[in-house]
Amino acid sequence: MTEMNHEPAPPERVLVIAAHPDDIEFVVAGTVAKWVRAGTEVRYVLATSGDAGTHRLDVSREELARIREAEQRASARVVGVKEVVFLGYPDGQVEPSIALRRDLVREIRRFKPDTAICFDPTRLFVSNSYINHPDHRAVGQAAVDALSPTAAMPLSFAEQIEEGLEPHRVRQILVASAPAPDTWVDITETIDLKIEALRQHASQFDGRRDYVSVVRNWAVENGAAVGLQYAESYRRIYRPQPD
Repeated sequence: MTEMNHEPAPPERVLVIAAHPDDIEFVVAGTVAKWVRAGTEVRYVLATSGDAGTHRLDVSREELARIREAEQRASARVVGVKEVVFLGYPDGQVEPSIALRRDLVREIRRFKPDTAICFDPTRLFVSNSYINHPDHRAVGQAAVDALSPTAAMPLSFAEQIEEGLEPHRVRQILVASAPAPDTWVDITETIDLKIEALRQHASQFDGRRDYVSVVRNWAVENGAAVGLQYAESYRRIYRPQPD
């Protein structure tokens, strides 16, 4: 049986690593909004600019990337996040490569977060109607590998050390979309901000599905597991001692 962890206290610095614009808003933006309100500094790192995220034939990848980057920055502003980093990997073609791991390690060493949020790389079949996007799995795997142990190891990507980026060990990792969560964050006071942040991704709403209701229902289901009105859930890895 999974041991339940109490809600973590708001960290000082949080790095959120995701594959596409809107991934954060669908899954973890309520937590981000709550922590920013409490004084946490948060930075987003997105592997792609979402440049293949459309069924339209009248838009280029370059134009869509510009649209979706602007939407993501607007969404970040809603919850109080000031910096969004786009790594520029092609949407739909991301692999858990050494190059991606190196880029993520650089961002970890630059920002030096005490907490990171990433997505579960092991989840393939989310439901009977959704197969997890390959970019989600690839970026999740690269993020986990970058966070532990690579970013803390001085001989890994040593050229970054020569650039002045010191090794950094992230103490707490919260893995979102985990099939067996053990930690819940109460987002009852920030659910409306989460939804407003999601609404900024207008290019992704074509009227075929009410995603706002979907996200609200997910928060209700997560909360019901622990007696909360609205919640986001995670698998928590806490590492007070060196690896």
